[in-house]
Amino acid sequence: MALPKIDTPVYDLELPLSKKKIRFRPFLVKEQRNLMMAMESDDKETIERNIRQVLHNCTLTEGLEIDRLPIIDVEFYFINLRARSVGEVVQNRYRCENEVEEKPCGNLMDVELNILEIQPDMTGVVDDVIQVNDRISVKLKFPEFSILERANKFESVTDMAFDMIAESVEYIFDGEQYYYAAESEPDEIIEFIESLNQDQFNKIENFFNNLPKLNKNIEVDCKKCGFHHSIQVEGLDSFFA
Repeated sequence: MALPKIDTPVYDLELPLSKKKIRFRPFLVKEQRNLMMAMESDDKETIERNIRQVLHNCTLTEGLEIDRLPIIDVEFYFINLRARSVGEVVQNRYRCENEVEEKPCGNLMDVELNILEIQPDMTGVVDDVIQVNDRISVKLKFPEFSILERANKFESVTDMAFDMIAESVEYIFDGEQYYYAAESEPDEIIEFIESLNQDQFNKIENFFNNLPKLNKNIEVDCKKCGFHHSIQVEGLDSFFA
């Protein structure tokens, strides 16, 4: 006799940066177990690999390439997936570091966080077309999720940063012709970036220093010392501390 099948709800979501509309199902118990085991390993590569696999499994929209999405879109998607799968309220704990009689209070403060309220902070985001000089401009795009997988292979932070910049170039325009990165060799893009002077490179670097971020401000009073905390929670890991 065949066992009964359980209907799974389906949700729709618009991603904040790419504006792609996707349809997804909640993750199942076996997928949640794999995620929990990955989180317990505290290994970034393992965590990213499992997040990628769960998103692939749960995405019902055909043709959606998770690795080609901006990193913030993927983080936003995962937060919403987690909310629909396990619950939208997360219980976190933060330690009070307020000085009391010349030593930290140390009290652990319980905080409830509704993760569906988390939105990308676009404050400070700069124009994605960078005017390098009077003639040449560079069109950049937000770093894609695939960059995180490659980042683990670099021993040097500098090499990792140059790879991210090169992969985020959409095209170079010299006033007459567009040179699309997709039609160029990666080494050619790296060579172009290395040919910039420091002021020109700083203009491009400024774009990456002001990327959108997932963050939320939490207001909480310590029940032990009474100190009022305004805690800025930022990054995917921080929301599930």
